[in-house]
Amino acid sequence: MNLPIDLPPLKGFRYPREIIAFAVWAYHRLALSTADVEDLLAARGVIVSREAIRLWVNRFGSHFADCIRRERPRPNDKWHMDEVVITIRGKKHWLWRAIDADGDVLDILVQTRRNAKAAKRFFQRLVSQFGEPRVVITDKLRSYIKPVKTQAPNADHRAHKGLNNAIEVSHRPTRKREKIMGRFKSHRQAQRFLPAHDQINLIFRPRRYQLTATSYRHARNDAFSLWAHYTAEMTA
Repeated sequence: MNLPIDLPPLKGFRYPREIIAFAVWAYHRLALSTADVEDLLAARGVIVSREAIRLWVNRFGSHFADCIRRERPRPNDKWHMDEVVITIRGKKHWLWRAIDADGDVLDILVQTRRNAKAAKRFFQRLVSQFGEPRVVITDKLRSYIKPVKTQAPNADHRAHKGLNNAIEVSHRPTRKREKIMGRFKSHRQAQRFLPAHDQINLIFRPRRYQLTATSYRHARNDAFSLWAHYTAEMTA
């Protein structure tokens, strides 16, 4: 990704929006720490503190995620749902994630409970965004039964751990980032970071094993073009 400075600056920001967007991209796409991104920018002659990079990521990560969601095609009507434990300040939290049959992340919600109330809250969010699914695949957690039956009465609910391998794989990038960040510092940080991280990686991590080298390069170029378009839409 080049750093041409062609766009008007953001009001109140010292650095051009292209540099800010590059820092956000590098942090999410390359699984770097803020210190790593600081060094990456320094190698390009841009001297900025890691604290400034952290603020950029927090402020503009959601902008890019919203842009990606806005232009994403309607998801597949076959959903996989799962929950995985994460530790925040020594306390157990649950990360609820849903993906469609194509592996695209639909939504993420960090909650302190793994019960029927938490399952209902998460499933309601999904239905309100995407409508009722045709198929819902979960593990054998019984807390899913009533929310699915109530919110999507016509859906085929399949509760079987062996059918949910796809979403188990989708948890891996979260575990990787959690390790790099030294665990999440707060519930708010996790909820703000993870949805943006998954959406940004959605366009920059096509399923390479399914593509030829030429097709992969085309997909990557398309992703960079989208990113440049979203950078132009940034507002202070």
